[in-house]
Amino acid sequence: MNETMSEEFWQGVEQFNAGQFYACHDILEALWIDSIEPDKTFYQGILQIAVGLYHLGNHNLRGAMILLGEGSNRLRRYLPSYGGINVEELFTESVDLLKTLQQESLQPMANNKLAENQARLLPRISLSKL
Repeated sequence: MNETMSEEFWQGVEQFNAGQFYACHDILEALWIDSIEPDKTFYQGILQIAVGLYHLGNHNLRGAMILLGEGSNRLRRYLPSYGGINVEELFTESVDLLKTLQQESLQPMANNKLAENQARLLPRISLSKL
C-alpha cells in the first residue's frame, strides 16, 4: 500500500480489479469530489475507466467507448506511474480495449470475438515497480 493514497482509494482499486466497477465508482467518486489537484484528475481518470467498464458489462458499447476514451486521456499526464499505480499499464490496456471496441462497433457481426475475449481484454490496476 502506498502511504500517499488513502485506504479508500486502495479499496476502490481492489473493487476495480475484482470487476466490481459500480462499487469502485462509488468510492472513487467520493474521493474525487473532495480532492484537489493533482489527485482530482487522477481519480477522475480511473473513475471514468471504471464506469466505461460498467457500461461494457451492460452492453452499452457507446457509453463504454466514450468513458474509456475520456478516462484514458485524463491519465496521460500521470504516466508512467502515480500514487503507487502503474499508470502506463492501465493506460495501455484501456486504450487497447477502446481500439477493440471501436473495431467491433464497425463490424457488429464480429461481436463474438469481443464476448469470447472480454475477460482477458479488461484493464487491471497494478502497482508500480518504482
